Amino acid sequence: MHFTWLQILGTLFGVVQVLLSRKNNVHNYLFGIVSILISMWVLYRSKLYADILLNLYYFVMSLYGWFYWKFGGDKAEAPISWSTKNEHLKAVGIVLGCFLMMSYWLRYHTNSDVPFWDASVSAFAWAGMWLMAKRKIENWIYLNISNIISIPLLIHKELYIYAGLTVFLFIVGTSGFFKWKKLINNDRKERITAT
Repeated sequence: MHFTWLQILGTLFGVVQVLLSRKNNVHNYLFGIVSILISMWVLYRSKLYADILLNLYYFVMSLYGWFYWKFGGDKAEAPISWSTKNEHLKAVGIVLGCFLMMSYWLRYHTNSDVPFWDASVSAFAWAGMWLMAKRKIENWIYLNISNIISIPLLIHKELYIYAGLTVFLFIVGTSGFFKWKKLINNDRKERITAT
């Protein structure tokens, strides 16, 4: 029962975080940090060790993302943009590197019963969170791949509230992609009319 309430509380903070992300609101990170800390305890008790490391990474990237969104590189708010070819390659590298390292660690150094599934969820989420912190629209794609893999894993672990949250995150992630795409197009139109 204790973990059910923690899941509910973490889910509520997570819902607010993702809705604020969709709206392009920098304060999403503050709610995300609380959700992350709660999730880490629940995941530890569920032996989802790669997800714990993923949440540590989320924590660090949330701090970085908050500062980057707020100040960017020019002491001004960083704009939403599409990834460059170099950023695409880095994101794919993050997925592959994270999957290989996590799979090895989970399989040979933990008592995880789902090492490859857990590593896959983490790998795509690591890349997605990096892109989110850089305010790149493709973050929604990587995070949604992670969500699709995560839903059956969470059900398998009987973390039904988190599975429900992940379904919600998938829906918001899909709409977030289209919302950010519209924001990019509107910004482009404004710059064209201003010149």
